[in-house]
Amino acid sequence: MRIKICGITDPEDAKAAVRSGAHAVGFVFAEKSPRHISRDRVREIVSCLPPFVESVGVFVNESHDRVRDLIDYCGLDLVQFHGEEDPGYCRAFMPRAIKAFRVRDVSVVKEIRAYRASVRAVLVDSWSSKAHGGTGKAFDWDIAREVVEEVEMPVLLAGGLDSSSVAEAVAMVRPFGVDVSSGVETAPGRKDRKLIREFINKVNEVAKRVADS
Repeated sequence: MRIKICGITDPEDAKAAVRSGAHAVGFVFAEKSPRHISRDRVREIVSCLPPFVESVGVFVNESHDRVRDLIDYCGLDLVQFHGEEDPGYCRAFMPRAIKAFRVRDVSVVKEIRAYRASVRAVLVDSWSSKAHGGTGKAFDWDIAREVVEEVEMPVLLAGGLDSSSVAEAVAMVRPFGVDVSSGVETAPGRKDRKLIREFINKVNEVAKRVADS
């Protein structure tokens, strides 16, 4: 089970996530986000990451040129798109592209299918008219499970996950990985090392149970 800690803004938080067993850390470039981080800060943090831990840039409706510039400048391994980016836009960034979908109902399954040849993985998150992610709200995990069963690509689960809910979510949905931001924070962009450890431990425990079942 792959684990991404998103909304990282501090090098020590990134190091704590890695020590606790995170496979990836995410950086939010969307300027309206309370977790927005500068390109220089991201470059500093990425330079400290050990091998086999992936750096992920999170973007919302950015120009191709700006995304490419930030990939090169910061050394990003993957890019995660949270806006209205279409399949052609995403395909231009293969094999780095992940597309996030805000889930309102089961129609999201059809929407995701259009991206099959354009992204490495998809992320399903809670619907909000006010934010493109990081809301801290859960959604109907039955729909997430249907996405996993119907879509032939890796699915990452996000939306309202924390150490008290992630075990149930993983056992029910059985995603490829999980993505958490607000569930391990004391405030937007300020991670809690204890919450990170607890979250990752819970994921690893339930992943082992699922694998053995």
